[in-house]
Amino acid sequence: MTTVDVNGITLGVESFGNDDAPLVLLAGGTTMLSWPDALCERLAAGGRRVVRYDLRDSGESTTAHPQEPAYTLRDLAADAAALADALGGRPAHLAGIGVGGMVAQVAVLDHPGAFSALTLVGTRAVAPGPPDDDLPDHDGATMSRLFARPMPDWTDREAVAEFAAAGAEILGDDPAAARAIAARVWDRTPGTAAPVQTANQMGMVFSRLDCAPRWRERLPGITVPTLVVHGRGNRFFPVGNGEAIAREIPGARLLILEEAATAIPPTRVGEVAEAMLITG
Repeated sequence: MTTVDVNGITLGVESFGNDDAPLVLLAGGTTMLSWPDALCERLAAGGRRVVRYDLRDSGESTTAHPQEPAYTLRDLAADAAALADALGGRPAHLAGIGVGGMVAQVAVLDHPGAFSALTLVGTRAVAPGPPDDDLPDHDGATMSRLFARPMPDWTDREAVAEFAAAGAEILGDDPAAARAIAARVWDRTPGTAAPVQTANQMGMVFSRLDCAPRWRERLPGITVPTLVVHGRGNRFFPVGNGEAIAREIPGARLLILEEAATAIPPTRVGEVAEAMLITG
């Protein structure tokens, strides 16, 4: 694990595989730990150099003011392009999960020369907030349960991990896996202040981020091979969002994980890795 300086900020990165192999760049949603270790290892075993990284205001990347971010979605997209260039200077396969998938869409649209392929996991094609009329919104009952819970004591590692586990159960993900990941995220978070922890654990910085202008109408202009992966049981971004993206990007392949919610289950890591390797 190391850091790379791009666009006047520092990004925390972790690499797997041979430095001379084709690059797969994984945009976290928001921390790099959104991407399973096993998936990174499978991609590396398939002959790729895999680099996962923390978005701004998370992990080892620059943390400034998570409650008042002085950057936009376009800046995060530019970070991805600059990082791909710094890591190898040739087009990379870019993948984004959750809100990282929003970053990935805009990055490929705004910086097409930087990327050779695109993978989008559990995301949607509009900014945080109310979706378009033809897209399913967050499941209301799930969101009510999720955000009715009191915030944990962010200075207490175990309390934060338990909070994440309970949230995963509400979302339909594996509580034990979420607890373990939250503990690892807590260990990498630069401080226990609530805004910094919520940026790392919950990605709440995106609710305050300037995501204009819209990009959905530009999706037909994506020309690189594209894989869209979505869990059938995703209650945060219901599966209709992934289906819409796959319809609107020419030639995109849609892989629906029937038993999955927001996270990639361990039992499907091999299938997702193989689909990514085939994509580019």
